[in-house]
Parts: sequence; C-alpha cells; structure tokens
Amino acid sequence: MAHLESRKHISPDSGFPVNLHPNFSEKIKNHVPPEEPRTQIFPDKDRASFADPEKKALFAVAKRSDLTESIGTVLENVQLSQITPIQLDELALLVNERGVVFFRDQDLTTEKQVELFEHYGILDKHPAQKDVKHVIIRGSRENHREVLKYTPWPSGDFHADTSFEINPPSYSMLRMEEHPDVGGDTAWVSGYGLYDTLSKAMQRFVDGLHAVHTSRLQYDTILDLWGTGPNRAPVDSHHPAVRTHPVTGLKALNVNPGFVTSFAELNKVESDKLLDFFQYHIHSADDHYVRWKWAVGSVAMWDNRCVVHRVIPGRYEGNRRGIRTTVFGEKPYFDPSSESRYEREDRLRQEGEVLKAQVDAKESGIETPA
Repeated sequence: MAHLESRKHISPDSGFPVNLHPNFSEKIKNHVPPEEPRTQIFPDKDRASFADPEKKALFAVAKRSDLTESIGTVLENVQLSQITPIQLDELALLVNERGVVFFRDQDLTTEKQVELFEHYGILDKHPAQKDVKHVIIRGSRENHREVLKYTPWPSGDFHADTSFEINPPSYSMLRMEEHPDVGGDTAWVSGYGLYDTLSKAMQRFVDGLHAVHTSRLQYDTILDLWGTGPNRAPVDSHHPAVRTHPVTGLKALNVNPGFVTSFAELNKVESDKLLDFFQYHIHSADDHYVRWKWAVGSVAMWDNRCVVHRVIPGRYEGNRRGIRTTVFGEKPYFDPSSESRYEREDRLRQEGEVLKAQVDAKESGIETPA
C-alpha cells in the first residue's frame, strides 16, 4: 500500500492514515489518459454459434470432467496449442454452457495464446494494459479489507472483466506462468445460477432494472494504489441487470460488486439495499460456485457474460504471474422472452414426459390428445 495518498496523512489521534478520498490526490486530478473514449462496436457472430451442439470433434480428443453441477469443467488429454478451429468453436459453446473450462499442463506460449484467442474476435485491452494483445495478471497479498478503507474500488471482490465498457468482454483466457504451491486460487460463480436462485418475485423485479457499471472507482484506485495511469478516462454504462446470453438464450444476473454502484431506476437507499443483497447473494452461492487451484501451465477460459470471478487473497509465498487475453463481446441486452436455465430444464423435462407418454400410448393402441 506504499503508493496510497492516504499513507501520507496520519491522524494524530489514532496513529492511522486518514481516510482520504483519492480525488484529493494531485496524481489523480492531474492524470490525462492517452486514449480516446470508446464507441460501440458490433462484433461478428459468436464462434460458439457455429459449433456442433454435441461437440463431437472436441470430445473425440478431450476427456470431460464436470467439477460441480452448475459450473466448471476440466478437459484432459488435450493441448490447446493443437486443437482445430472446429474444436475451438465447440470449446466456446462448452464455455457458454459451463461458465468456465479448465486445462492443466498446457504448452501454450504467449504468442500461440494470442493467435488462438484471435479466433474468437477482436482482442480487447484493459484500461491499465500496456501490451496491446495481452495483460499480465499478478496475485495480491494485500489485506483487501484494509485497502478498502482508503480506496473506493473493491479490488478483491467478484466482478466480470471490465463490465463497465460499452462492449464488455465475452471470453477471457488466463494462462499461469508462475504460481505459488499454495494460495492464489480463483473462484467463479455462475450468473445463470445466481438468477435461478432468486425468487420469482425478485426475478420479475430485476428483469426490468438497469445496473450502473462504472470504471470511476477503479480509475482512481489504479492511480492511487498501483501508481500507474489508466489508458482511458472513466466511463459509466447502464446495462440490463439481467442479460440474455446471445448463444444459449439463457438469462444471467448481470450485477457484480466490483463495478456496479447503483440501479438506474431506483432511489439511492433502494439501490444500496439491493446491492447489499446481491453481494450477499453472490458470496453465499456455494451451489453455483467453483474454486480453481492453479499450477504453472494451467489455463482457464471463461465467459464474462454468464459468470463473475475473483482471485482469493492470501499471504502466500512466491510469485503469481499469468497472461490474460480477452475479446470484445456484444453490448448487453435483455430479451423478455428468454428463459432461465432452470426454466429450460423443467420445460424440456415436461416435453420429454409428454412425448414419452404419447409414444407409450401409441404402442399400446390408446388414443391421446395432441
């Protein structure tokens, strides 16, 4: 926390830093971002839309192991450096469905990872990213509960990568180059599951809301805590609080404590209370949660449109260094006719039961109504 402006202002009464808002810092007020604001883009059709629903090409070479009922799959006996474009499309569809897919002992280089990810669209760039094609992800041994006293951005909390952008990312891939033996895990939570576990009344309520996603808090904190300059000026976006996935057609909760500060349709106190609830809802979602233990050569690919994630803070020893590539997604939208994952499962089950009853009746010579 050495960079924090607050560390320079010690209270004579308590002996602790004064809780200064970073905008009192000259380095924040005087920073001029080098890049222009973004405008909306319209990405090509998602590669997962071209995939075989049964993923026969991918599963011909990869062994699948689902980690939980709701989220997370490991693929074994396959090298990402060797899979074909058809298999890449099927991998994207699997990521759409399972939220995050993991690999171990991969031989990918940074150059090959970038080449692979360009298959999925236009490479995105984080506001603090230096290289135009990838960003370096490190761990954090800071006490995030204490850091939050002096910075406005909850940097250790669940988020979807840069969800405040006009075109938030669709896919992200992280490949680990250095990692401690213990610590530095990452957790993901399913947005499909977070929506499904709301009551029907709450679902109807949030279906009509827009979440206010902002980079302002991250902007100030990056300058103050990291001591580096964001590339772009702060941005605020109003995205549907529930978004429809363009490939699966499923509803996913589109709220995260990392970047969402309010709801456009609600008053301040109403927003604050609802945000408190959603933070609890996400952190208590053990039935829609997966935690991944990294090792050198491990890779995770996830879909920011249907999951949130966070690195687990700790006091681990050793370096943590990963390479992340990300591509632009579509502007989030909500289709009122879309369904939740549970609704689809129930519908398909009922349709299957009706079809079976019709087949059984036909075989027994009994007439059934259409």
